[in-house]
Amino acid sequence: MNSNLPPILQIGDVLISSDILTEEFCCDLSVCQGACCVEGDAGAPVTLDEVMSIEDSLDSVWDDLSAQAQSVIDRQGVAYTDKDGDLVTSIVTGKDCVFTCYPPESDKLCLCALEKAYREGRCQFCKPISCALYPIREKTFNDGTVGLNYHQWDICRCGREKGKTLHLPLYRFLEGPLTRRFGSVWYQELCNVAQLLKQSKQ
Repeated sequence: MNSNLPPILQIGDVLISSDILTEEFCCDLSVCQGACCVEGDAGAPVTLDEVMSIEDSLDSVWDDLSAQAQSVIDRQGVAYTDKDGDLVTSIVTGKDCVFTCYPPESDKLCLCALEKAYREGRCQFCKPISCALYPIREKTFNDGTVGLNYHQWDICRCGREKGKTLHLPLYRFLEGPLTRRFGSVWYQELCNVAQLLKQSKQ
């Protein structure tokens, strides 16, 4: 990354880490096997509106969930408040998201039951925006300002390697989720800033 770039840029009313525009990334599910759904010590951040949408989708995904996951949901619901005070999806055995499922053809590859049902036309909710945006993480500050950072997790090394092979910038890889979260006008402004940064490096 060009060391002359400011570490934080502002796109509209969103603060964004400049490496989101300069680093390359593309998920490689065939290598990581969906490890981000089962690693970590807390669930995926969700909003109250998303919790309601997930609850509305439960009947569509229930049979795709493990018996353990069903038991957790019966006991504490689809979400809980973690140690940092954030609302997150419920987890199984201290790490696996309750909405993790495994297709019949593989006992290692894990998928999001919500996204699977959405793609199959069985429900209208895809998955939490925090999952769709990953490896970008969103934080809302006390004054309401939104910040976006690129989280480089070791299990996503294959995604960084694939992104470099494809020469695919992270913000381009996440065009759909970024547009879903902030709108098409904001995303186009993001692209314009990225292009200006690219030209300044030439």
